[in-house]
Amino acid sequence: MSSIEIKVEQLANSRRSKAEFIADADEPYHDSARMGLKRVGIKTLGCKVNAFESELIAQTLKTDDWKQVDNTDVADLYLINTCTVTREADRQARQEVRKVVKLNPDALVIVTGCYAQMDPQACADIPGVDLVLGNDRKLDAYKLLPKLAQGDLPKVMVGNLSEHLSLPDQILSGFDAHTRAFVQIQQGCDQGCTFCIIHVARGPSRSLAPTLIKRQVERLAMNGYPEIVICGVDLGSYGEDFKDLTESFDLVDLLEELLAIEYSLDNPFRIRLSSIDPHHITDRLIDLIAKHDRMCPQFHLSLQSGSTLILKRMKRRYDASHVRERIAAMRAQVPELVLSADVMVGFPTETEVEFSETLKMVEDINIAFPHVFSYSERDGTPAARIPSNKQVPVATRKHRNKRLRELGNELKDSLLRSKVNSHSWVLPEKPAKQAGFSLCRGEDYVEVLVPSEQVALGKWQKVLIKDYSDGLLIAE
Repeated sequence: MSSIEIKVEQLANSRRSKAEFIADADEPYHDSARMGLKRVGIKTLGCKVNAFESELIAQTLKTDDWKQVDNTDVADLYLINTCTVTREADRQARQEVRKVVKLNPDALVIVTGCYAQMDPQACADIPGVDLVLGNDRKLDAYKLLPKLAQGDLPKVMVGNLSEHLSLPDQILSGFDAHTRAFVQIQQGCDQGCTFCIIHVARGPSRSLAPTLIKRQVERLAMNGYPEIVICGVDLGSYGEDFKDLTESFDLVDLLEELLAIEYSLDNPFRIRLSSIDPHHITDRLIDLIAKHDRMCPQFHLSLQSGSTLILKRMKRRYDASHVRERIAAMRAQVPELVLSADVMVGFPTETEVEFSETLKMVEDINIAFPHVFSYSERDGTPAARIPSNKQVPVATRKHRNKRLRELGNELKDSLLRSKVNSHSWVLPEKPAKQAGFSLCRGEDYVEVLVPSEQVALGKWQKVLIKDYSDGLLIAE
């Protein structure tokens, strides 16, 4: 008897019978009058692309008699959309799977995403997992449920991403429990950095059709989303694979078209870029940000290091001087620019001198929100093959991580203090922990507290920042 047959037999004898969960094999699978709504919990780990894809999966399930519940609630089906950017991400994925299996041992459990793509057997070996679905079939999850429930699928369905890849082909109407909406415009990466496995987990770079993206943004704007976050695995490479076009069409061309979409004058939507490689900060992109006040003046850089030698060994597309020149050019036209960045410490061969170059880079270009990673060996990457005597000791990595985060806190504190007595456009997100205040986020992504009676959730509001206390800006 297969594991799914055992689960179905258990369901038949449990309080919630098989007939209430799935239709009998000789009856239609979708019979909402007889079954009622089935419950699905979806857990998303990792990047904004994963978040967008999870919403697509959730939307298709909702049209098929499923009700989405919190992944901490008892459900009939759990889908864990995983990340594999670090070993810690892998560990978190396994932990989340075990949590939902413990929550309801009789539920169907699907593991998908990048960890599932890269190590399907490790996912399949977790007790309670029914299906491991690769990134090539991720968006087809809802189509597979009838056969999964009947035990007619192999446990692992992970294919070759160079031959097939799930790309969005439908329009999302919105994002549950989100003030802002994400829109994926690109998938995959052709770069192949020496520390990274994502180009394998996501496959080659592919761009979505501009017409589909425009329709998606139009729908979200029409449904009242005040901010659209444009995301992708390698965002700046958008359009490089459009071989059949007579003229080039890149990220800036797309943004120009999105900014031309009609919008409500009383609540115009703004556009934010999720993450970008310094290599892709072109003069045209800088001009666009400077020209359009609906482009959020905040960048998240995929920086990694401030040392030219380490960047070269990482196989990045730029050196340290290029980063400095591009950010200087940006600040010259967009002086209110706020930077966050992914920064890695402890890459193999990194000396104290090279780490100091990263510290100086972060300070000089004022990255107030560094997202600091300690290097983590990934099987299958060139960096993992560097001899052990060239690997930075784990204790040293942790120490450098701490020092860089401390610098980030100093830069953040200085940035926030500089904003007192200035005006800012903010987007209220939710009630703050502080009674009587709403937690808002500025167009520069800085958190601001505003008295709740002065703002409306989901509406841009211009405020005057009056004070800075206990790490928080307070405005009215």
